[in-house]
Amino acid sequence: MSDPLFILSIVCAFLFLMAAGFHIHSILLGIGVVGLVFIQDFNIAAAFLRSDPFGQIASYALTTIPLYVIMAQFILKSGVVQDAFVMVYKASRGRPTVLGSMTVVIGGFLGAVSGSGAATSASLGSVAVPELRSYGFRSDLAGAIAAASGSLSGIIPPSIILILYGVITETPISDLFMAAMIPGILTMLVFVACVIIMHRNHTSRDADEIPPSADLQISAKRAITVFAVGIFMFTLIFGGIYLGLVTPTEAGAIGALGAFVTALTLGKVDTVFMVSSIRDTAVVTGMIVLILIGAAIFGRFVSFSLLPRRILSLIEFLIQYPSIVLIILALAFFVLFMFIEGTAVILMALPVVLPVIEQAGIDVLWFGVFIAVICTLGLITPPVGLSVYSAAGTSGVPASQIFRPATKMAVAVAVFVCGAMILFPELATWLPSTVTR
Repeated sequence: MSDPLFILSIVCAFLFLMAAGFHIHSILLGIGVVGLVFIQDFNIAAAFLRSDPFGQIASYALTTIPLYVIMAQFILKSGVVQDAFVMVYKASRGRPTVLGSMTVVIGGFLGAVSGSGAATSASLGSVAVPELRSYGFRSDLAGAIAAASGSLSGIIPPSIILILYGVITETPISDLFMAAMIPGILTMLVFVACVIIMHRNHTSRDADEIPPSADLQISAKRAITVFAVGIFMFTLIFGGIYLGLVTPTEAGAIGALGAFVTALTLGKVDTVFMVSSIRDTAVVTGMIVLILIGAAIFGRFVSFSLLPRRILSLIEFLIQYPSIVLIILALAFFVLFMFIEGTAVILMALPVVLPVIEQAGIDVLWFGVFIAVICTLGLITPPVGLSVYSAAGTSGVPASQIFRPATKMAVAVAVFVCGAMILFPELATWLPSTVTR
């Protein structure tokens, strides 16, 4: 089979199975097994099925994922996020641009610890959108703010996208976290600027309309607790890793303990709290583990099929032009992130493109952060921006309306953040070089 026909057949198989409604882990596993049988024989496929699933998930680095997920569950279910919104709304005295900007910031850090852009956008859609609308934001812009804030989960550490990228490419996760800090902050600032600019022509709320948070009060104890939790998490995750005091896994463990103590202090811990937190953590972790197993078998098929070599042979004349290769890869990842969950894209695509990246001389650390920014764009861009549909589902604002301002935000990030990273690679590579070892 010719190289173009072979690659086209794999792409068509993916598209057909996705259209048929199969889960991504089933697609990866199915194509991997069938491909191995076709290229080698059933015995090879059976041997890999016996060894690879355990070998892929029995990794110390992967313990980071359930730790950060359960930390997020404790924070969400303790009511700290809602308290933070009330504090912001009270402190801003109803100034819309401050409310919108702080929603982006809070949503960004919530998405970072939750690891799911769709889940964060759904949460913000139910909590933040009613507040923003009552303070004068248009419905479409309020929904776009929720979707964009949730999409930051891809780039703001401790992003699960970055963790998986580090595991697959054997790049230190602490370096990826540090490398993502400046681009992540830039992305957040671009979203904030978009909120301020697009809100200039907003329609003021009626004088008789009362914001949902107007009657809510928060005690001094809860306010101090919320503030302390925010400072503790930021200092632990970023300061501790930067100073070399803790590893990312240790930071996740301490953070989970801190989140549990917070919930205990606020009187939220009971049987329902613990069961729901553990169940939701198991669901998210189980989903990722299944994708990892499918990706491991698919990776074996990719290796035996020499697919990376086939792709390299097709674009061999472009390898001497890394910028063109980067544009092609960025567009390919962008399209994938629009349709598929970010973790699945990383696990599915990296075994194929990693040799291309290395052959083109593109820095693997820098590329990981760059792809994380692309993930943020894909989550809020039509036709299938997962964060947009999540925000629409919980806020009641039609997704078609949210896509208009959300797409403008995505274009702004693509121009300013992606452009800045290409022109100044040090934005991602400088901070890791200063980390204490």
